[in-house]
Amino acid sequence: MNIAVVGAQWGDEGKGKIVDLLAQRFSIVARYQGGHNAGHTVHVGGRKFILRLIPSGILHAGVTCVIGNGVVVDLKALFEEVDELATAGIAVNGRLLVSDRAHVILPYHRDLDRLSEASLGARMIGTTSRGIGPAYEDKAGRRGLRVCDLADGAALEELVRDGVARRNRLVQDEALRWEDVLSQARELGARLRPWVSDVSVALTKAMADGRSILFEGAQGTMLDLDHGTYPYVTSSNATVGGACTGLGVGPRSVHAVLGIAKAYTTRVGEGPFPSELLGAEGEALRAKGHEFGAVTGRPRRCGWFDAVQVRHAVRVNGLDAVVITKMDVLDGLAAVPICVGYRVGDEVCDEFPADLRRLQRCTPVLESMPGWPAATAGAKDFRGLPPEARAYVERLEELIGVPVLLISTGAGRDDTIVRNEPLAAAWFGSALSLA
Repeated sequence: MNIAVVGAQWGDEGKGKIVDLLAQRFSIVARYQGGHNAGHTVHVGGRKFILRLIPSGILHAGVTCVIGNGVVVDLKALFEEVDELATAGIAVNGRLLVSDRAHVILPYHRDLDRLSEASLGARMIGTTSRGIGPAYEDKAGRRGLRVCDLADGAALEELVRDGVARRNRLVQDEALRWEDVLSQARELGARLRPWVSDVSVALTKAMADGRSILFEGAQGTMLDLDHGTYPYVTSSNATVGGACTGLGVGPRSVHAVLGIAKAYTTRVGEGPFPSELLGAEGEALRAKGHEFGAVTGRPRRCGWFDAVQVRHAVRVNGLDAVVITKMDVLDGLAAVPICVGYRVGDEVCDEFPADLRRLQRCTPVLESMPGWPAATAGAKDFRGLPPEARAYVERLEELIGVPVLLISTGAGRDDTIVRNEPLAAAWFGSALSLA
């Protein structure tokens, strides 16, 4: 059975832990969009790993990891990650495939990203300035450089020269030498060559051989280019449809879709956030949840669980179930509100609006649930949770319309509760090992 894992909020939901937890049940973990702006944090055996481009399944021996054509690849960042894993004793050679159709981020993309953000002034998006957006712009503009171009000397030189020339026309402070960019691209391209593959063919053959695939998304539904809070979004499709276009597989290849959502809500960067907590409450939630970006270190904005927003994610992804993460962060609160609707003037709506101006006027309609004095941190069994915590999870299931499969109560692999054992058995064929 092939399962897609997608973020059901604004990213940072804990997808890395869940993919790492589930990866032992799959032959392949395949990443289908985004770039090295997405940091998936995994805690294993007292060690912390931050994976940016390489799928989270790399920590399991025998699992093949795939970077699809929908990902934009910064080769320097990729090999920094490879070398970090090697230092930690985790081999990548023979276990990683990179699509020959994936687009490459080059130094001038980072320069253009910074220039674009600066030019927006008060309307800035809040990007990581890692060149992700400009690389996708080049892709859409049909002037991008793909992995397959790295092996073609003449084509590579022409694409690099043209790209650097565009950059130098726009960035006036200091000219970039195309010869330097070309030299680096050739060097890193040669190192990449053993891993380059037509991943569509590779995945199709793997499925024909009965091998299972875990499709790994980056960012979250609300950062999706089409279905997120546009224009405060990423430059790719973070929803499940990106799995098909970003890996070259058909929709029937995805047998189930699992959404990941925090027990509360966070987002990074600019843009509307109806359930956001400002002041001391938001600061307290950020501090307790260690809500700072894994890649950038930027503080995340925090708010209550937004059922309107998660229902939107359920619909556009066709979610079959969700995982609730960071349940333990809510321990000790006297009350835990849930956003169940939006108020706009005299009107209450329960659908997520497309119009950014309307969304900015929305205030949350809150339903307060009793908090729980006892700790959920490290709990392993749903029946062992405080009754108020169980009631909170059950209410979330009612509001979003799909079952909760797992509940994460801490950073470690085994700090996880199987909430829905029949569904876990149906998906994975047996009891889900959390060790």
